[in-house]
Amino acid sequence: MSLRAAAGEATVTERSPAVVPVHVGVIMDGNGRWATSRKLPRVEGHRRGVEALRRCVRAAREVGIRFLTIYSFSSENWSRPLTEVRELMGLLKLFLRHDLADLHADNVRVKVIGERDNLAPDIRQLLVDAEALTCNNTGLTLVVAFNYGSRQEIAAAVSRIAADVAAGRVRPQDVDVDMISQRLETAGIPDPDLIVRTSGEQRLSNFLLWQAAYSEFVFLPIYWPDFDKAALLAAIDEYARRDRRFGGVTKCPGP
Repeated sequence: MSLRAAAGEATVTERSPAVVPVHVGVIMDGNGRWATSRKLPRVEGHRRGVEALRRCVRAAREVGIRFLTIYSFSSENWSRPLTEVRELMGLLKLFLRHDLADLHADNVRVKVIGERDNLAPDIRQLLVDAEALTCNNTGLTLVVAFNYGSRQEIAAAVSRIAADVAAGRVRPQDVDVDMISQRLETAGIPDPDLIVRTSGEQRLSNFLLWQAAYSEFVFLPIYWPDFDKAALLAAIDEYARRDRRFGGVTKCPGP
């Protein structure tokens, strides 16, 4: 897809709230390739990716997005080289320790989704502290998908429902879409209107598979470290041009 975001341009400077998506999911892809293309260590790409994340959060607040979900570390990322995993963990800790106060001051609520049992105790505590500190904030909700896999999330939700059925708390005929949605980690959060992926790749990679049933997708050719407000605005412009029918048909104009 060719978007003006590739050139760092936005088509609209002011947007009606009606065309700004309520919830945007972002697959932050291309850190390593950004670094390799510049003959830099991959870790430098991840460091620059943190700077892009800061720009993204700030831009989301400025344009009026209410929920921003970032895919920061997938359950499959453990297969990466140990040194790279350690660096990613270190960057997460650095982001939470250095940026949390600013996020809190900006009225941002932080919510973390993903498996925590196999995380180091200090990281688990940082995640708990981030959520506790910001739980009453009423501005942007920043959902951090960390050690997250959507298939695992769905399987866990179905397992909990199966346990309730076995215990007689739920009747099998009462299991429906809403019940499954309420057992997911994103319960209470609206499904994403728009999902943006950088680096030119065009796949979800186990990100919000259930929640993205009717999301619009925008795939940007830029690597994540180059992401900025102009790129976000260009993605929103593309989203605003879409005809979202949710399985229905477009109504014909009047006579």
